[in-house]
Amino acid sequence: MKLEKSLELYTKGKKHLVGAVNSPVRAFKSVGGVPIFIDHAKGSKIVDVDGNEYIDFVLSYGPMILGHRNRVVEKTIEKYLKKGYTFGASTKGEIIMAELVCDAFPGMDKVRFVNSGTEAVLSAIRLARAYTGHNKIIKFSGCYHGHSDALLVAAGSGLATLSLPGSKGVPDEAVKNTLIAEFNNIKSVENHIRKGGVAAVIIEPIAGNMGVIKPDAKFIKQLRELTKDNDVLLIADEVMTGFRSQFGGAQELLGFEADITCLGKVVGGGFPVGAYGARNEIMEMVAPLGGMYQAGTLSGNPIAMACGIATLKELKKQNPYKDFEKTAAFLEREMKSAAKENGIDLQVNRFGSMINPFFTKEKVVDFKSAQTSDTEKFKVFFWKMMEHGVFLPPSQFESWFLATAMTKRDIYKVRSAIKIAMKAVADKYN
Repeated sequence: MKLEKSLELYTKGKKHLVGAVNSPVRAFKSVGGVPIFIDHAKGSKIVDVDGNEYIDFVLSYGPMILGHRNRVVEKTIEKYLKKGYTFGASTKGEIIMAELVCDAFPGMDKVRFVNSGTEAVLSAIRLARAYTGHNKIIKFSGCYHGHSDALLVAAGSGLATLSLPGSKGVPDEAVKNTLIAEFNNIKSVENHIRKGGVAAVIIEPIAGNMGVIKPDAKFIKQLRELTKDNDVLLIADEVMTGFRSQFGGAQELLGFEADITCLGKVVGGGFPVGAYGARNEIMEMVAPLGGMYQAGTLSGNPIAMACGIATLKELKKQNPYKDFEKTAAFLEREMKSAAKENGIDLQVNRFGSMINPFFTKEKVVDFKSAQTSDTEKFKVFFWKMMEHGVFLPPSQFESWFLATAMTKRDIYKVRSAIKIAMKAVADKYN
């Protein structure tokens, strides 16, 4: 595995890019070594500038659920590129996309498209405050909701990877109304709500930024009841989970319905798209119908809408969710088997097309237990998987993602890589 050209680009990039990257996890700080630079991709494979080919489990951190350059999606994009790139005016695609999304989420009557998950969440928070007249927001330790000031506290993967408790540049005033609760601990939520003034509780239905952590069934039921009983809105951040476990959201599979839902990643099919939606009485607070202002020059971009529509239609047609479940279960068994064979403590969490291993003997149910994972062992595992042609997220706390483009041959190759990587971990640490 040669990385000379990636190293050359990394060195050159540091002159004018911050850390040679535009998003921190790409710098590979938590796993060390040379961060790879990608040249091209197709289907389940991604190829770096040195010509190394990998089966891609990063998938741009989730959006490429159909794999790279899906034929149907690519043809659609090419068609719409000929019409123009952006107009600053409405297009038919926005209406089609809105109908697709609202039909997939019970309780969502209207949706507003934006350009990122961060933008969707910060808008949803503003909307919750406008609707309730309250200012406090409850978030869960380890859940990541983008990099807006009010929510960049006790966040997940990015900050955990860099060992930062928060971010410099975020003033105390920006987070004074952000309250922190513990995932899967309803008492921690009750304690905050009891004091009053809470506009909303925001949660990742599946906590994907601390490594695919599923909420306890009792906890999520109690959370929904608690928020309803106290006139507090429940916001489901499905930026990562939307359309990844079924054609719709994880909240439906978990048996609850949020007041506001945030989306991103898959709904853009690889283009920058985010969204937030809710029932009519809430969404009609948003301008131009109401007094909650939010706007965006490129929101509802026609090329992004075309890509999102094509992706969702193709996803609905293929309906790959049972296959995702089987593949994820297979990978879980293989990782656990290889770990046991080599005397390595390992937990594997998964949900639908998301999966993540933790090098710990402790069951991972929240951010505290996730942090018991041995990140040094993960480093060895990560690089050995890379050497054998499997591209994983360069962080212990990021989910792996599955794509419909992955073949049985791909998965068997991954199985072989897992066996080699687990042995390498054992050889170094046992």
